[in-house]
Amino acid sequence: MANLVFDYDGTLHNSMLTYAPAFRDTMKWLSDSGYIADREYSDKEISYWLGFNSTDMWGNFHPELDITIRETARKKLGENMAHRLDSGEGALYTGAEEMLTALKNAGHTIIFLSNCRVHYMERAKRLFGLDKWFDHFYCCEEFDFIPKYEIFRRFAPNHKGEYIIIGDRFIEGDIKERQQARVLYEQAAASGQRAGLVRVGGGEQTRAEVRRADPAAGAYRCAPGHSASPTRTFPGSRASAAVARLAVIYD
Repeated sequence: MANLVFDYDGTLHNSMLTYAPAFRDTMKWLSDSGYIADREYSDKEISYWLGFNSTDMWGNFHPELDITIRETARKKLGENMAHRLDSGEGALYTGAEEMLTALKNAGHTIIFLSNCRVHYMERAKRLFGLDKWFDHFYCCEEFDFIPKYEIFRRFAPNHKGEYIIIGDRFIEGDIKERQQARVLYEQAAASGQRAGLVRVGGGEQTRAEVRRADPAAGAYRCAPGHSASPTRTFPGSRASAAVARLAVIYD
């Protein structure tokens, strides 16, 4: 049996039910207070920030704000979400409970890994009874807000067996010089893995977004110039598991 590492928000939990209104309320407070310009925020724009821990989110979203203002806004958004969750506005995605029950009954080890804070994780456990499915819980606050892939590296040796990472939107890749990246790519391709090369110029950043294009044909689509990985989808959920080897090259 496998160790199934689940992301939570946007994978099992329909976070936009609480995050979107809390986000808009917080932005209104900031604009009413004169800290930012007043404007509308689409659900697509708001959902982008769900993949970040709250400290990184504010550091990237409004880095020009004084750190005390960003921290106040972070707390307001979190408290707003907590109130909405306690009021019953939150929900797991349809089919998530049945899927988790089936995986648990099949003997898999189910692991919670999230960029959330401890109080948010504990509230989720209490409101949705996550303890009956999950064997282990890890959140970024317990690890001083390091990236999730680094948290995974720390706890992975504690559990025997293979891992499937489910629902995360980020794929870790190493930056290598051109020739070394080409060697890694060819080794991965020769071993039957899906692989790709991404060219990154000096000082540039890149991000790959993976979408399933044709499930029947096993095809995958990503942004031009970026590489894709195979994606496994569990029935009855929005969760997907991606396994990839990514070689990134630069000039």
